[in-house]
Amino acid sequence: MSAGKFQSFHPPQRTLMGPGPSDVNPRVLEALSRPTIGHLDPMFIKMMDELKEMLRYAFQTRNEVTIPISAPGSAGMETAFVNLVEPGDKVIVCCNGVFGKRMVENVQRCGGEAIIVEDPWGRAVDPAKVEAALKANPQAKILAFVHAETSTGALTDAATLAALAHQYDCLTIVDTVTSLAGVPLKVDEWQLDAVYSGTQKCLSCIPGLSPVTFNERAMTKIKNRKTKVQSWFMDMNLMLGYWDGGKRAYHHTAPINPLYGLHEALVILSEEGLENSWARHRTQHLALKAGLDELGLELVVPEPERLPQLNAIRIPAGVDDAPVRKKLLDVYNLEIGAGLGESAGKLWRIGLMGYSANSRNVLYCLSALKTVL
Repeated sequence: MSAGKFQSFHPPQRTLMGPGPSDVNPRVLEALSRPTIGHLDPMFIKMMDELKEMLRYAFQTRNEVTIPISAPGSAGMETAFVNLVEPGDKVIVCCNGVFGKRMVENVQRCGGEAIIVEDPWGRAVDPAKVEAALKANPQAKILAFVHAETSTGALTDAATLAALAHQYDCLTIVDTVTSLAGVPLKVDEWQLDAVYSGTQKCLSCIPGLSPVTFNERAMTKIKNRKTKVQSWFMDMNLMLGYWDGGKRAYHHTAPINPLYGLHEALVILSEEGLENSWARHRTQHLALKAGLDELGLELVVPEPERLPQLNAIRIPAGVDDAPVRKKLLDVYNLEIGAGLGESAGKLWRIGLMGYSANSRNVLYCLSALKTVL
């Protein structure tokens, strides 16, 4: 291989309206370019403390253990499961899309037994089915579910499911990767025990970090495990030596510049206000829906269960999925998402997340779709 063969990579300027990542706020991009300092530098540790406090605001929690995992949302999922699930534990897992199925996989890899509660793709989790599973499995220790199912755009009632779990003496593990900062999420009020999310959706930061929060119930279980956490890197008992306390112990070299970006994204969220962010996502969803109605395009998820920031659209009869998305990308530099799993080829997913949730993007997307179709 000859020297000088490669050149710098310069990506095109896309409009990202798929299921993630979303368009990154220019302020976040600027923050990423700031000088790198050491991960044990006192100035960096001060920023870490601010970051934790702003994450508590985003999650609406006072949980002491609220940190970003140095890896994407899938690693946040794994962190929750490897810390809370021990071999032999029965875990009730709600499956109404791709990410519920990934929860099942995590339970099994931890040596647990997954009891699956299935609902149709495109629908919220049915609390009656969950209660029936809790009654039938009194040995169950955990209820796991996806608050906002990214594969279908379905929004589940997290408060109701958490109340049921606690009624039957179960902890909850909750996926909020697509819901954080986009729809109401109230960790303390709803008494959610272990919650994980991602940075590349409604926070409009880059992919690669996973905010997590664990309450005292969850941490008590973690600290009283009979077996070691199967992952050294994701063991919260070790991780907290770096993220908590006045004397920080080396655990791993934190992704310093990406954490600058997350800090800036959370500053932007605090400036806008959480309730205003929720309202903006809702407003832009309604504008998109009105335009889709005019084009004769149908949203898959029933209105009461619909996630405003992830819109699943049924592909019209006679229309081929991939060529439409390819033309949107090639001609309009516009990315929308394909269906996953059993929805592949049947629906498109249009994201209105974070910085991407604005009127210009909605009008641009509708105009491009109208022309291509």
